[in-house]
Amino acid sequence: MKFSKPTTILRIFDEAKAKEFYIDYLGFTVDWEHRFADDMPLYVQIARGECAIHLSAHHGDGTPGTKLRIACDDVKAYHRELTSKNYKSLNPGVEQQPWAEQEMQLIDPFGNTLIFFKPKK
Repeated sequence: MKFSKPTTILRIFDEAKAKEFYIDYLGFTVDWEHRFADDMPLYVQIARGECAIHLSAHHGDGTPGTKLRIACDDVKAYHRELTSKNYKSLNPGVEQQPWAEQEMQLIDPFGNTLIFFKPKK
């Protein structure tokens, strides 16, 4: 039996804020979008490298306040990239943890926490 990587679904409530945070600030790209009709909620897959996340405005998809850990080979470089953008709602730092060489936590506009980490060797 073989399992693949799980796909995380994060709940969003505002498409413009989601785009500003995930695309403009974090540097993810949109793989695809889906709506059942023009006036229906958005369901979208975003990705950066091998990390793919689903964002959903559908009631019942995802739970606000979800925490997601994302492995990153150079959290400090990503931190420099993010701080150069002067995003007004966040000013993240990088910390060393007993379980990670580097770790940076960000809270999205919908209360979800993304933890980018470089694993310990």
